[in-house]
Amino acid sequence: MRHGAVGTETVMKTTLAGALAVLILLGQAAGAQDRQGPVVVELFTSQGCSSCPPADALLGELAMREDVIALALHVDYWDYIGWEDTFAMPEMTQRQHGYAYAAGSTVVYTPQIIIGGQDHVVGVRPMAVADLIQAHASAPDPVSVSLIRDAGGLALRAEAHMDPPRPQMVVQVVTFSPHEEMAIERGERAGTTAHHYNVVTSWQVVAEWDGANPFAARIEPQSDLPLVVIVQQRDHGPILGAARLD
Repeated sequence: MRHGAVGTETVMKTTLAGALAVLILLGQAAGAQDRQGPVVVELFTSQGCSSCPPADALLGELAMREDVIALALHVDYWDYIGWEDTFAMPEMTQRQHGYAYAAGSTVVYTPQIIIGGQDHVVGVRPMAVADLIQAHASAPDPVSVSLIRDAGGLALRAEAHMDPPRPQMVVQVVTFSPHEEMAIERGERAGTTAHHYNVVTSWQVVAEWDGANPFAARIEPQSDLPLVVIVQQRDHGPILGAARLD
């Protein structure tokens, strides 16, 4: 009887330990799922680029997905061919050059799609883009980002889920216009109407962050446009977390 009692107790302890282990694993999985934020897709494009309309249309499709933050960054280096892009900003050209430099190149081009700040796609390759989005979405974000609107504006919070040493990061605030239509009067696309989606109107680095402690800040939007926060490894490294507020 005594041996039977001890055996039962041992089984109960083992079963309880196993159940606790399962609960811990489930909790870790749930936490990882909570950190699976949207994948950032950047399209470098131009109204003066005759091969860009299919990429613009692809970005329009991606813009409708909840699991993707699709952004159109209009560059200015095609303006010389007869049509100045009405949305081009030198900052977007500089950002593309930054990505090229980080990849060990000096060449920039349109259309170019960059996924997660890391994977580069030349031209329009929908299947490659879809596969890369899925690959990025399958892993939890190293940084969780939240945006909450309240009476005083927007409350931003970010938390790093990485063991030291952590990379230096930049916290960026981006605004964009969901849809723009423009009649092209000159250049290679003269006589056509361009449709653009999620056109970036501002891109601002608001802070540098080492990730040792949670990051908190308040944002006062300067317009009613949708807003995105992107936490990225410094020097145009991988995007580690992002959040959108429409």
